[in-house]
Amino acid sequence: MMIILLNGSFGVGKTSTAKELEKRIENSMIYDPEEVGFMLKNIITNDIKFNHEKTDDFQDLDLWKVLVVKVASQLKKQYNKNLIIPMTIYKDDILNYVLLNMKSIDKVYNFCLIADIKTIHSRLEARGDKVGGWSFKKSEEAIFTFENNYYSSDEFDFIDTDELNIDGVVDYIVKRVSKN
Repeated sequence: MMIILLNGSFGVGKTSTAKELEKRIENSMIYDPEEVGFMLKNIITNDIKFNHEKTDDFQDLDLWKVLVVKVASQLKKQYNKNLIIPMTIYKDDILNYVLLNMKSIDKVYNFCLIADIKTIHSRLEARGDKVGGWSFKKSEEAIFTFENNYYSSDEFDFIDTDELNIDGVVDYIVKRVSKN
């Protein structure tokens, strides 16, 4: 059993990759931590947020990272499936927390999908995101972090999606997780 983390910028192909992986990896399910964020965003109103949580990103809610891991743990216990988790986490403290705690649940494979900013913006437009909107701004922040931060460590397996279609990305991931 395993957990496959698919990190990367908005628009890089994480969700499409996750859907194809679910078809190709037996006994698997997709768990999207964004759903935890949407839930918290609806529950925790601005008047009860701590000052550092008053941002436009639900990942800044202290409970988000904690619940992301707890839900993953409960999904593994309840359903005993391989988890495929598409997410964009580029803030060091949040990513470190999630990675460390996911490793206590199961074997973790951490892939970071990358692409050129032009490719990502084109994909965001194609899926209907507003040019200059939230996902465009956050994609630029994420790309900068993925290119210039500690994400270059051996902890991450980078996959450049500029020249690969979804099948190529999925083939690569399936080969990597099948080796171990």
